Amino acid sequence: MARPGKDRSIERLSKLQSEIEPLKKGARFSPQFQKWSRDTEVAISFTFPDKPEYLDDFKRISYFPIVISNGTTYYEEKQAYVQGLEAAASKLESMIDEIKEYWEDDESRIAASETSFSEPETTNEIFVVHGKDDGAKETVARFLSRLELEPVILHEQASQGRTIIEKFEQYAQVRFAVVLLTPDDLCSPSDQSETARFRARQNVILELGFFVGKLGRQRTFALLKGDVEIPSDYDGILYTPLDDQGAWRMALVRELKGAGLDVDANLAL
Repeated sequence: MARPGKDRSIERLSKLQSEIEPLKKGARFSPQFQKWSRDTEVAISFTFPDKPEYLDDFKRISYFPIVISNGTTYYEEKQAYVQGLEAAASKLESMIDEIKEYWEDDESRIAASETSFSEPETTNEIFVVHGKDDGAKETVARFLSRLELEPVILHEQASQGRTIIEKFEQYAQVRFAVVLLTPDDLCSPSDQSETARFRARQNVILELGFFVGKLGRQRTFALLKGDVEIPSDYDGILYTPLDDQGAWRMALVRELKGAGLDVDANLAL
């Protein structure tokens, strides 16, 4: 669970803290107290999802006298109840101080998030998503190089001890992606083997969806080779056949220019 914003967290905990004083005047363990106690537990859990000990500390607060006997007076019970509420107020105050002192301001967090996920403005790298068709991959990569762009092919990049998804996330910081839907796998419904059709590899479909979500359809160029079944969610979206005549090249140039990349169409001839 992601940590909530600084201002909202301070506001939420401060409100719960402000409700303590009226509770002191009420009956012990009234419905109002029970609601406040539960609301506070939820707020602490939500505000500090990575620090469950904060919630445990709050739950350990006692609202009873240390020793209860037949001689325990109403005053002693009331005093223990008030002392418990004061302990709760102190813990909430400490949490609020921690947020004020050590959490980033909301504006800084938003700016950092936008910086992390905003598209690169000057890179000429184009991610090439491919399956098992090395010929199609090389053809597209060479064409991108001719346009003075830099094709990014994942398996050619250094791994540096990272998992595949970590490596992908780093090299996916591009402005445009070309996705090759080639007939790599023959698939069919489990009960209809006679209807088998060619599909692109699973990694290709996953990365197609990733780039459509990250860059938008206008910066994700799907090239289709042969009779390949396309994802049902992608039906109705224009795709370009990877034809032997090479008409796909000018189509790709148009999309690159439309996406704002500085491409010299003369280099495609």
